[in-house]
Amino acid sequence: MAHTSDLIATDIDEYLTKHQYKSLLRFITCGSVDDGKSTLIGRLLYESHMVFEDHLAQLEADSIKSGTQGADLDFALLLDGLTAEREQGITIDVAYRFFSTERRKFIVADTPGHEQYTRNMVTGASTADVAVLMVDARKGILTQTRRHSFLVSLLGIKHVVVAINKMDLVDYSHEVFESIAEDYRSFVGQLDIPNVSFIPVSALKGDNIVETSGNTPWHHGPTLMGYLETVPVDDDVAEGPFRFPVQWVNRPDLDFRGFSGRIVGGAIRPGDPIRILPSGTTSTVDRIVAFDGDLDEAIAGQSVTLTLTDEVDASRGDLICGGDSPAEVADQYEAHVVWMHEDEMLPGRPYLMKIGTRTVNVTIANPKYRVDVNTLDHLAAGTLALNEIGVCNLSLDRPIPFDPYSDNRDTGSFIVIDKLTQNTVGAGLIHFALRRSHNIHWQDVRVDKEARTEQKHHRPGVVWLTGLSGSGKSTIANIVEAKLHTMGVHTYLLDGDNVRHGLNRDLGFTDADRVENIRRIAEVSGLMVDAGLVVLVSFISPFAAERQLARDRVDADEFIEVHVDAPVAVAEERDPKGLYAKARRGELSNFTGIDSPYEAPESPDVRIDTANVAAEDAANMVIDAMRTRGIIS
Repeated sequence: MAHTSDLIATDIDEYLTKHQYKSLLRFITCGSVDDGKSTLIGRLLYESHMVFEDHLAQLEADSIKSGTQGADLDFALLLDGLTAEREQGITIDVAYRFFSTERRKFIVADTPGHEQYTRNMVTGASTADVAVLMVDARKGILTQTRRHSFLVSLLGIKHVVVAINKMDLVDYSHEVFESIAEDYRSFVGQLDIPNVSFIPVSALKGDNIVETSGNTPWHHGPTLMGYLETVPVDDDVAEGPFRFPVQWVNRPDLDFRGFSGRIVGGAIRPGDPIRILPSGTTSTVDRIVAFDGDLDEAIAGQSVTLTLTDEVDASRGDLICGGDSPAEVADQYEAHVVWMHEDEMLPGRPYLMKIGTRTVNVTIANPKYRVDVNTLDHLAAGTLALNEIGVCNLSLDRPIPFDPYSDNRDTGSFIVIDKLTQNTVGAGLIHFALRRSHNIHWQDVRVDKEARTEQKHHRPGVVWLTGLSGSGKSTIANIVEAKLHTMGVHTYLLDGDNVRHGLNRDLGFTDADRVENIRRIAEVSGLMVDAGLVVLVSFISPFAAERQLARDRVDADEFIEVHVDAPVAVAEERDPKGLYAKARRGELSNFTGIDSPYEAPESPDVRIDTANVAAEDAANMVIDAMRTRGIIS
């Protein structure tokens, strides 16, 4: 049932109209484990009459079966929906709930307190206006309290109410309350949280949740519900510059062409000048089309279709901005990155980055530092693991429009996606564009790849041989290069061991170092192709993502992937360098095929089973593939 209102019985239409135009507040509850977050939200739902009768009956049954309050209702069970949560008595996933009062509508996110679920809290806080930070009156300010406060500050939440819970267990002591409040004030001064309030509550007993409690006569502030109903949420985005990510080009017939999406900043009216980014094309708004017809004005949060006075080129992913206040455009940034996957971040690996409605390729550099979210210390780090947060530089494959996250959450935040699995592996908040993204430009040259190709009388290309150590890559590559040399083909052979004596001598054999190893070789190969050469690359290159990076570095018809396929047993039997024996004895760690993975190509251009094919025949297979591709004649 909804909250009680006389209008429901007397004039349902007026009630629905008023309900539609109530302001909406999104808030999160966060804090340490067992501080009572789920109980608090359950109490809010119960006191707001947002628990249906059948749910209440189920709650009574669940309280007897799984509750922690004896014969009383365990309000936490309204939120802890996962079996694992109920069995452990903790929150794991983010639980969203809607409720309303006469004054406001609310969406609350109950976020987990455990450190290993930091990514879940970041998800819940990303859209919140207010954070309700739970503190156990018996324990005071804990490490997790500080961690959650840092995350709240990082995500730009400006209003925090510290709900000092379980006051009934400290006899509603004013001294305990003030001591905790003072401790928190001294800590929060380090963070960007300008508005902090403190309320003594007992979520279990209901003190100062909805009604003022007689047990805390010394508290002269609002109840928690009173705070949530009246907290003034600054709508800086609505008052800021106009931002409209294009989701869809709407063209139902030949006479209509509009751009559909949701306004994420500012306001727009017919006749306003606009600029489309990243192209920089300018035009003027002709109409603002909504479901119910044309509008005289549209503001942040509304989904509309814009038509323009000019026939301009724009597509999904473009950003329509106010003509006098466009966003910045760059291809390199500094950003906070929150890593959200069990597999650690691999600097240099190509990922996908989704910002607004645009998806681009991105590589993430080694972190400048990792933030210890418990102490706020900046720590040296070579990568980021699950739930870790660091500051990194990002490089994109093309310039895109953006705003700093502090100015606009929607145009300043992004997610990172693994290119192969399509899993979301990270999230980020943009600080600023790197100066070099504006100051470094491509230099025109008089002699280009076409001229170099004509001089050499053959096309350039990359022949990328991948396989386990001992599979025969280097042997085959040497034979192929010798044959090409006698044919007058200009070649160069990049061998994995040889390159590690110079260009890559600073790299080890961790996953992160292997990624950087191949990234560098892919760039060198691309430069050699631009020079008109045929490049033979003999590298284990164990990861599919990096082999794809190498393929993408040149034109599609200039790359031939050769899988030199030998079973581990065969490669180990050959073991020309004695490496497998060392790995088996534990003297060599991160050895591909033993304790480090090899991702075999699914559809190589050439597959050579070297257990059954002689090296000379294998070389001829590669030569034939080059002829088929048109690299040689």
